[in-house]
Amino acid sequence: MMKAATPQSRSVLAWWIFAAAVIFLGANAHLLYVAIDSDPGCVAHLKGMEAAPGQYRAAKSSC
Repeated sequence: MMKAATPQSRSVLAWWIFAAAVIFLGANAHLLYVAIDSDPGCVAHLKGMEAAPGQYRAAKSSC
């Protein structure tokens, strides 16, 4: 037979759920902020159609 949850244990459980939700939402907000705020800029890459070992060409260059 299972005991009924006391109001105190429900309160503790609710606070744990609240804390987990705050951490989850905070982490996702931080990831969203970094994704929007970051600007990686241009990196050196091949501009022409030639191929070279170990070198890559951007699919669509914005530089």
